[in-house]
Amino acid sequence: MGLLENFLVSEMSENSGSLGVCGWFLVILSSLLTFTLFPLTIWFCIKIVQEYERAVIFRLGRITDRKAKGPGIFFVLPCTDSFVKVDLRTVSFDIPPQEILTKDSVTVCVDGVVYFRVSDPISSVANVSNSNYSTRLLAQTTLRNVLGTKNLAELLSDREGISHSMQASLAEATDPWGIMVERVEIKDVKLPQQLQRAMAAEAEASREARAKVIAAEGEMNASRALKEASLVISESPSGLQLRYLQTLTTIAAEKNSTIIFPLPMDVISHFMRK
Repeated sequence: MGLLENFLVSEMSENSGSLGVCGWFLVILSSLLTFTLFPLTIWFCIKIVQEYERAVIFRLGRITDRKAKGPGIFFVLPCTDSFVKVDLRTVSFDIPPQEILTKDSVTVCVDGVVYFRVSDPISSVANVSNSNYSTRLLAQTTLRNVLGTKNLAELLSDREGISHSMQASLAEATDPWGIMVERVEIKDVKLPQQLQRAMAAEAEASREARAKVIAAEGEMNASRALKEASLVISESPSGLQLRYLQTLTTIAAEKNSTIIFPLPMDVISHFMRK
């Protein structure tokens, strides 16, 4: 009984300057009622919040303290006090797909995900009616505003930069609401079917062009190698004969049903000298 009385007296002294005469009268009346019906009213005075929760207490419509109560047990006065529980855990939600016109006049459909949590319970209760719903709406408009300044190439290649830009914009707007935006991610970018076909045709043409360039470079390198080989073989008649025999071996291995009658190199050498 003594602890409860001391608590009520301290709470009344802290808020004496802001309640006014009528407020004082109601608080004293509520305190007397609590003391009179103590065994019964104790169950209405004791409240409990979890480790991840905080309680913002209002006394006659005014916030009693600039710091939220909890976690654990706290006391309230019946009839004059009310409180709002605030969850401090990180909340994630999906941004619905948004049709956005990029800087280069391309219509794309983009969706994302946002992670946020309450950093200041009192501001989240006193400064905005529904912090969760307001943050969701603001995330949708911020997605449109940020992506509207990007062209299609930046949208497809610089998702991390876009996510950081969105996070900075959301954090600046939600800071007065007591909300901390922890992370923003772009999930999917859907392009129109015609644009997808055009990009696929462009990519295929680019790959074919690179393949032709590579094939031409290979032919050129092969021609140079053959030229050098012919110069080396022409300097050594024995080397030419060994190459001739190696070619015959290769042909015999691949088409062994064919009978080949090779001409002696001495007969061919006469025509090679001419």
